[in-house]
Amino acid sequence: MSENDPKFAVEEVEAVSAPKRAFVEDAVEETSAQKLERKRDYLEGFLAAKPEAVSPAEPGGDIYEGVIAALKEIFDPEIPVNIYDLGLIYGVDVSDDSDVTVTMTLTTPHCPVAESMPGEVELRVSAVPGVRDAEVNLVWDPAWDPAKMSDEAKLELGML
Repeated sequence: MSENDPKFAVEEVEAVSAPKRAFVEDAVEETSAQKLERKRDYLEGFLAAKPEAVSPAEPGGDIYEGVIAALKEIFDPEIPVNIYDLGLIYGVDVSDDSDVTVTMTLTTPHCPVAESMPGEVELRVSAVPGVRDAEVNLVWDPAWDPAKMSDEAKLELGML
């Protein structure tokens, strides 16, 4: 083959007949085993893939989710809802060194547990496996209001 010879040929046509239409009656009957085998082939690669590793410090990670679970075990003494669903937790930050900082507020500055609640939060969070150190920042801005409550808490209190 020389350099001047074309590597492909062009064929011109006047018309092409339409392809045969598909009908349900023309479908090939498959047994249940054949259908299942086809699904297994399709899912084989998907099922073999491992999920991406989630950092323990990110939402979905072991430490972060453990801290959230610990916070959901602490209940406000005046309102029968946990402090997380009540909306008192403004943030949970987990550092690469597994230090946890919880930013929270209370329902009012004159709350009777204003002195003891941050200490209880710190103790519960520091008891979560993997947490090296826990710190609680108590803030008053923005002020807490009932709109910060989760739907579960509102339902529990009959507000929905």
